[in-house]
Amino acid sequence: MQTYRLGISDIDTSRIGYGCMNIWGSWDDTSLNDDDRARALKSLQVAQDRGINFFDHADIYCQGKSEEVFAELWKRSPNLRARIFIQTKCGIRFAPPLHRFDFSFDHIITSVEQSLQRLRSDYIDVLLLLRPDPLVDPEEVARAFDTLHNAGKVRWFGVSNHTAAQMEFLQKCLDQPIVVNQVEFNLIHTHILDEGILFNQDNPRLTRNEAVIEYCRLHNITLQAWAPLATGRLSGKPHNNDDIHIKKTAELVAQMAVEKGVQPEAILIAWSSRHPANIQPLPGTTKAERIHAACEAEHINLTREEWYGLSLAGRSEALP
Repeated sequence: MQTYRLGISDIDTSRIGYGCMNIWGSWDDTSLNDDDRARALKSLQVAQDRGINFFDHADIYCQGKSEEVFAELWKRSPNLRARIFIQTKCGIRFAPPLHRFDFSFDHIITSVEQSLQRLRSDYIDVLLLLRPDPLVDPEEVARAFDTLHNAGKVRWFGVSNHTAAQMEFLQKCLDQPIVVNQVEFNLIHTHILDEGILFNQDNPRLTRNEAVIEYCRLHNITLQAWAPLATGRLSGKPHNNDDIHIKKTAELVAQMAVEKGVQPEAILIAWSSRHPANIQPLPGTTKAERIHAACEAEHINLTREEWYGLSLAGRSEALP
């Protein structure tokens, strides 16, 4: 698989990463068992076999069990850790006592220490702050980042779901560069594109123009796409309440897949990858056939007309 540099880091990541949110499969309190371990490790092995070397986690995924089961890889291949890159995230706290966001020094440090224990690793390659915290103190975040970086526990830092202004606000206090912003992006969730297209238009879909894509390109921050497969809604797993335009978009994706001799997942990944911002898709499917299908995207080069055709279908409205 093709690789490229992650932001201004020294990480040469696979063009497609792998989202590990659901590799454990359950968000309840059940304990790890052999069957679940085997299923998770099979998905991870398929991803590696396809050339994926970048794996995305968060401390909350399956209540930490996704990180825990991921560490089973070291039993199979003790030398693997040096050949792959691990990204994890912190900042969301669930009950008790209540669901909230937390970018405090203590929570960032504690979260990383716990992730390192679950992952059975001495370091994390990239740490992201997950969801903006309205009570963020950038000086406190900077102190946490300095502590982790100086201790060799985190190599690089980034954010998730942050606006351009929020990134700039944090960066003013950080000694480390923000190298990643991970956002939801797929054919039916195109908000980061729409804010540029709909600027200065009378359109209720636009609340403000943040220019996230442009900011990231100007500052060499890699955009990552979570849910690039739209949770399967465009590739065989429709929701009962999907609008007609989503169904028609799925039909167009299926038609294009047949024409190009690939599966629909490849078309969806190729669409997000076609953008010149070099957006890194992070498909999180645990189905081996869907992992293979997504990776076929690197052999597809969509024309401008094909990209816009898919975009217009997903938008469900004409361009200005």
